Amino acid sequence: MSVSTAAIDPSVCAPLPVLGQDVTVPLVTGGEVTYAALDYAASAPALQRVWDDVAAYAPYYGSVHRGAGYLSQLSTDLFENSRRTVAEFLGCRADDQVVFTRSTTDSLNLLAAAIPAGCQVFVFETEHHASLLPWRDAQVTYLNAPRTPAQAVETLERALADRDPYGPALVCVTGASNVTGELWPVKELAAAAHAHGARIVLDAAQLAPHHPVDIAELDVDWVAFSGHKLYAPFGSGVLAGRSDWLLAAEPYLAGGGASRKVARRADGGVDVDWHTTAARHEAGSPNVIGVYSIASACKALTEAGFDNLVAREQELVSRVREGLAEVPEVQVLSLFGDDAPRVGVISFVVRGWNSSHFAAALSAEYGIGVRDGLFCAHPLVRTLLGSDPQDPGECGAPEAEPGERSLNAIRVSFGAGTPDEHIERFLRAVSELVSEGAQWNYRTEDGRCVPDRGTAAQV
Repeated sequence: MSVSTAAIDPSVCAPLPVLGQDVTVPLVTGGEVTYAALDYAASAPALQRVWDDVAAYAPYYGSVHRGAGYLSQLSTDLFENSRRTVAEFLGCRADDQVVFTRSTTDSLNLLAAAIPAGCQVFVFETEHHASLLPWRDAQVTYLNAPRTPAQAVETLERALADRDPYGPALVCVTGASNVTGELWPVKELAAAAHAHGARIVLDAAQLAPHHPVDIAELDVDWVAFSGHKLYAPFGSGVLAGRSDWLLAAEPYLAGGGASRKVARRADGGVDVDWHTTAARHEAGSPNVIGVYSIASACKALTEAGFDNLVAREQELVSRVREGLAEVPEVQVLSLFGDDAPRVGVISFVVRGWNSSHFAAALSAEYGIGVRDGLFCAHPLVRTLLGSDPQDPGECGAPEAEPGERSLNAIRVSFGAGTPDEHIERFLRAVSELVSEGAQWNYRTEDGRCVPDRGTAAQV
């Protein structure tokens, strides 16, 4: 998968308007500053276009699939049209289904519940926990972290060829790492999977917001992603792809909406005729506003020109990497090396700093929001930091005090709504903190590093 490097038209590629771009936050040193949201990989700010679309629809909100009234019919049409919009955005094949879920995690747990009996699952240790952990009822093979894209393909081919017994198999792989931002060789992995009689699901949570995803072109069997990373608010997600395993499985949730007909038997039991459409796995009252927000985000990214958005983001990636390279104490984490293509997600550690202390100082003294911890990808971060699997450290809950080494890292992430100024402020803050130290004292409270109010650092 390659990243476009076409020339950027500034009139087309200005940052997309997002909610919160004018929000100011207090600094522990005094005064306020416009908040720099650089934690897109956790939850991207909602596009203003998405919010406006949702606000325009809100007065017409009605029950989906369950009402004869005008608003219910309007909401049902909106819900199903959103399904078609998402299918088009993902390049779905004619017989693919789009199932709406709560998140990527929910999507992959749904698929895990639908895999056939005896299915073997192959997953790299580099995966986010959403794609590493759902396969509890399957025979799972965890593959070691590869150090090149080619090694990833070779590792998978070897594992699939050696499987015994030879039966149904599923490969789960990320499209872009939520830790390093590096792009994975999805098309090549899909070809390897299919050559060995396996299917493949793509965790596109970090790929879809930054890069076009085409199911047919990549030749993957399923794609999963979350709305809250695709510039859409509300708890919504997508599982899109082949329908046969989903239709053969019992509904993910049993209840209204998933059932087409329910009747009492003479013996007192209940017979259920389940839907054979995506509704089979969408029991309950659908989150029509969340679904519509995803469709709106898909339209906004497409209409803005995704190739141009990718090109602009690559300029930001280059600027961040160049700026961090100028600070010798900073070590950027990478699996495939400096030349690997990546999206706007970069993790690093700073020599002599507890990562949570550094992230807290960025927030309290500069108004910059980043992420610290193990990013719900514990095995990968431990591998990148060269730590023992039993070393202490948790996702977002470091045990070390400020100034002590800790098993965690700092992640800066950005995207279509990020202004150039936020990137420049971040790089300036990193340089100043490393060269001059924090201006404030910090302490650990409830597992988080926070400013110690009223105690400025002695300079």
